Amino acid sequence: MKLKQTIGLGALALCLTFGAYSCKSKKAVTSNSEVGQILEDLPCEKNGKSDKNYFRAFSMATSSDLSLSKEKALLLAKQRLVTLIKSNTKSVTDRYVNEREMGSAAEFEQKFENLTREVADETISNIVVACEKSSVLPDKKYRSFVAIEVEKEDLLNSMNNKISSNSKLQIDYDKKKYEEIFREEMEKMAEEKGY
Repeated sequence: MKLKQTIGLGALALCLTFGAYSCKSKKAVTSNSEVGQILEDLPCEKNGKSDKNYFRAFSMATSSDLSLSKEKALLLAKQRLVTLIKSNTKSVTDRYVNEREMGSAAEFEQKFENLTREVADETISNIVVACEKSSVLPDKKYRSFVAIEVEKEDLLNSMNNKISSNSKLQIDYDKKKYEEIFREEMEKMAEEKGY
């Protein structure tokens, strides 16, 4: 009888040991330990999404200095905003040139692209900071988040003003048609992104 109890206790101890070991090994393997903690929602990210009325950009940056992390985040957001403006206005320009039959389409398109770059760079001076937040990380570094925006109407007005001052572009420029295409492209971009 004592032999059966000893074997029973030994088997119970062995089961508990294996049970505890298997629980411990399951706990050690998680997605967080392999890739770090995954952030579901970044501060300011929602404020950095473009829609039919605004071009927007979002960025974040880390530094051991708070003001430097803010400056880096703002600079990255500005770069993203300029890229977004240039790519969207290029789509508008391409469509405008294709829909209008003009003798020197290639020359017009090149001049228009140069003008677009100028306007995009100037537009950055009219940005509005829509959101700005900072946090301190465990290693005492700062992480800053920023979202910026510029009204699409401001960009369109700047384009119209620039074209009005350029006599060569003004000859082939139909303001109403360009504005119509511009607004259609902005609507299309907003729909594609689901805003």
